[in-house]
Amino acid sequence: MSIDNDVVRGGLHVSDELLGTILPIVVYWVYSGLYCLLGGMENYRLHTKKDEDEKNLVTKKEVVKGVLLQQVVQSVVATVLFAVTGNDGDSDGNQHGFLVLVRQLFLAMVILDTWQYFMHRYMHQNKFLYKHIHSQHHRLVVPYAFGALYNHPLEGLLLDTIGGALAFLFSGMSPRASIFFFSFATIKTVDDHCGLWLPGNLFHIVFKNNSAYHDIHHQLYGSKYNFSQPFFVTWDRILGTYMPYALVERPEGGYEARPDKDCKDD
Repeated sequence: MSIDNDVVRGGLHVSDELLGTILPIVVYWVYSGLYCLLGGMENYRLHTKKDEDEKNLVTKKEVVKGVLLQQVVQSVVATVLFAVTGNDGDSDGNQHGFLVLVRQLFLAMVILDTWQYFMHRYMHQNKFLYKHIHSQHHRLVVPYAFGALYNHPLEGLLLDTIGGALAFLFSGMSPRASIFFFSFATIKTVDDHCGLWLPGNLFHIVFKNNSAYHDIHHQLYGSKYNFSQPFFVTWDRILGTYMPYALVERPEGGYEARPDKDCKDD
């Protein structure tokens, strides 16, 4: 017996819409929690623990509060979005072929990347928006995993929540497909901010947009570069905002994402 749009858990029917709203939040804290356990691995850090403690301009308690606020807003918008779009019965996954699903997920990635690139870049270029909104995220000069969604609430709404809603709507994905897409996007965003370069990390192998790439952006010399997030670096390359870098080992242990000198001096 199949139950459309529901997952049976202990005799309870959990809708795809509810899972699509709640699971990315759970994934965020579980995955970032795993990175917290690895945070003492100095030989794989992009910055030392001392730099993390001294250079960041916000306490970890404030970061947690800021992320939780954004996730509350995210949940409200997701609930409204699922309610408004309704359900046409396709989300049981049996009425869509695999290639259709792949196309929808890829299209959602492109839409989210495009939205976030141009919004993110504009928030750097507009001095008012940077000073009063986007600079909050850059209080994390040395990023760490659970700070990935630490943003001004308005930025969280514009970049992440609305960007995700547009990706969902225009890709045509079902609520069930959105569970996988938003959970994957969450994992990818956390990984980009983890501050570690771990051997064998598939995100570092498959994606040019990774923790080292994003670390460049968080440094003062990188504020005009590497705006792309969370998947590809396509728009940076097309529009000339990609900063090439080399990953070098620090003498005291760990790695450093070192930018190209010409870009650094620009």
